[in-house]
Amino acid sequence: MDKDVRVSRAVGYFRQGYNCAQAVCAAFADLYGLTEEQAMRVAASFGGGIGRMHETCGAACGMFILAGLDCGATRAEDREGKLHNYEVVQRLAAEFRRRNGSLVCAELLGMRPPADGVPLKKRPCADTVAEGARIFADYFEEVHEMPSLHKPLQDIELA
Repeated sequence: MDKDVRVSRAVGYFRQGYNCAQAVCAAFADLYGLTEEQAMRVAASFGGGIGRMHETCGAACGMFILAGLDCGATRAEDREGKLHNYEVVQRLAAEFRRRNGSLVCAELLGMRPPADGVPLKKRPCADTVAEGARIFADYFEEVHEMPSLHKPLQDIELA
C-alpha cells in the first residue's frame, strides 16, 4: 500500500466536495471490499463533526469507521474483539489529537477554545483529512506487517 497515494486520494475526495469522514473512509475502502459509493454512504453522516454538529472531527470518524472494518468484533459475545477494537480506536484518536491538537471539530475550526487554551488555525479540514489518512495508513502498515494481529475481513465468519 502506498501511503502517499492514500493520503492524496483522501485529500482529493475532500477537494471534490465530499466531507472529511467520506474522504478518509473512501481512500481505503478498496482494502475492505467496499465500493466508493458504499464508503461514501457509510461515512456520509459523520462529516462536519458528526452531522455538522462540530463534535468529533469527521476525519477522525473516518479513521474509526475504517478501524471497525479492519478489526471490529462481529459476534456479540466477542468481548476480546470489542476490547481490541476499542484499543485501536483509542490509539488512533490519541495520535490524531497529538498531531492536530484536538479531536473536536469546533476546536479545530477555532469556533471554541481547545481544552489546552491554545487557539487553533481556521479551516484546517484538508490538513486534518490528510493527517487522518496518514495515521490510518501508518496503522494499517504496522498491523499488516504482523499478520497474527489481523484477520482479513473476507476470512471472518459472520454469525
